[in-house]
Amino acid sequence: MMTAPIPANEAERIQALRELLILDTPPEERFDRIVEFAAEEFGVPIALISLVDDDRQWFKARFGLAVCETDRRSSFCGHAIHVSEVMVVSDATQDPRFADNPMVLGPPHIRFYAGAPLEIRPGVRVGTLCLIDRRRRTLDDTDLAILTSLRDVVVSELLGKAAESGS
Repeated sequence: MMTAPIPANEAERIQALRELLILDTPPEERFDRIVEFAAEEFGVPIALISLVDDDRQWFKARFGLAVCETDRRSSFCGHAIHVSEVMVVSDATQDPRFADNPMVLGPPHIRFYAGAPLEIRPGVRVGTLCLIDRRRRTLDDTDLAILTSLRDVVVSELLGKAAESGS
């Protein structure tokens, strides 16, 4: 398993994540609705709003997954925050970064992953809106546009939450 490298701006990224005042907060309908819609729209069993913290990824909203956080070392999202565009892994068993990942070899048996980075300011990505399936698949341009639009809604909600807290 290839552990995702730490971003060059990790200290700034973690500070920005903490400033959102969202980690470890209770579920919120506005975020839950987004992941439920994403799961239905894309026909995937799992959709998450994942925030990548120091040593874990914590799920602000989750559909189809019982756990509320996982280890950052085995996270797909830890890789996805390195790029500004959607990261798509069509078949994790064929990707050297993930082929021997515990979440591929065991529950939830990830095959497909698509993570749209949550960029809250230029170059500062705190997590992803991600889709997970237990079967191999791809996304077309329309799918990517829809996922990107949903990601933009999540970012707006995150930034709105931070603005409200700072008032």
